[in-house]
Amino acid sequence: MIPGPQPPPHAPPAPMHSSPSATPRQELPVEIVSDEEMAFIDAALAAAAAGGRPLVSSTARRAAAQLSCAAYSAAGGDIEDSPVPRRSLLARFRERRALAVTDITATEWCEKQMEFMLEHGKPERTEAMKAGLERHAQLEQEVVERVEVTIRSEEELWTVKFMNFIMGTNQLMFEGITREIPVIGVVEGSWMIGIIDEIRMPIDGISLQPILVDTKTRVRPTIPSEAQKRNGRLQLMCYKYLWDNLIAEKFPAENFFSYFDLDPNYLLSDDVRQYISSLGFNAKTFEDVLKYFKATCHTLPRSGESLLLRYELQSDHSLLEEYQFTYDASWFKDQIQQVLSFWQGSREPKFVTEEERWKCSFCKFASKCPMIASTSRC
Repeated sequence: MIPGPQPPPHAPPAPMHSSPSATPRQELPVEIVSDEEMAFIDAALAAAAAGGRPLVSSTARRAAAQLSCAAYSAAGGDIEDSPVPRRSLLARFRERRALAVTDITATEWCEKQMEFMLEHGKPERTEAMKAGLERHAQLEQEVVERVEVTIRSEEELWTVKFMNFIMGTNQLMFEGITREIPVIGVVEGSWMIGIIDEIRMPIDGISLQPILVDTKTRVRPTIPSEAQKRNGRLQLMCYKYLWDNLIAEKFPAENFFSYFDLDPNYLLSDDVRQYISSLGFNAKTFEDVLKYFKATCHTLPRSGESLLLRYELQSDHSLLEEYQFTYDASWFKDQIQQVLSFWQGSREPKFVTEEERWKCSFCKFASKCPMIASTSRC
């Protein structure tokens, strides 16, 4: 284990982890690893904090409002009757941030529940959620061990993420397995970020395409429903899309710096530079690290078309089912476009279908849901 520098009193240490050969790794703060007993767990842990800073200054907003009102009056309308434009959920809750893959899966699970979580905050973690998180931590510790490095800026936080990817994929190519690998990219025009639970190299020695794996735990020894499997398929297809686009060298660096408001010339602290040096790299600026990241992507193979979902029983970690399926580019694109139309505010959130209203039994917002209220009156 490589000890990280001691954090100053005002800055908490950022957790990193490494393989037994000192491979650093860190969980991404915007991505939450879920238990997903009923897939409600994914939705609960994907909830976001309310708020978001405005896209334009207050002066610009007032000027735009005056112009809008003037145009409405000229058309013969009543200013007091004009609707106030509502900012999209993407602008309100993910401004200058990437959507997490769990944001995508939580939305697919129930759009109305996702809206409730954004507006009112995430529910408290259940015992099942905590058990799922603990299991993922155990799986991670089987191939990595944590170390700590002090992070002083957003640029250094991204530096750690990129180094985690570099060292994790090195472990994959040399040892045949790695876990908790961060991936990022643009999907249908929106930035998205996620952590791949596990990546394996095929054991047949013939195929060189990595297999993406996600492990989910269940409280009861039952096979997951089709709705849960569909949600898991979408999750793994998100990971594959992000991985393959990185490998295809489609990472838009300038867009990345601009969207996340990052300085490519940012000088890394001595602590971070020394840590990077201990891993065999020499980087002074944030852009130096990004170059290593892009070069690593260029050396990696595309992931396999076959994806794997594993379902374990929480009590003893026994395997309930291994569900293998094939990537479907057309289905994936349709699903992402549906989800993004909700986040971008082009339509109102949908309720679950009648066949999947059993999900409402596990929703903490059921008492506030207009669909439940209307059903109870019938």
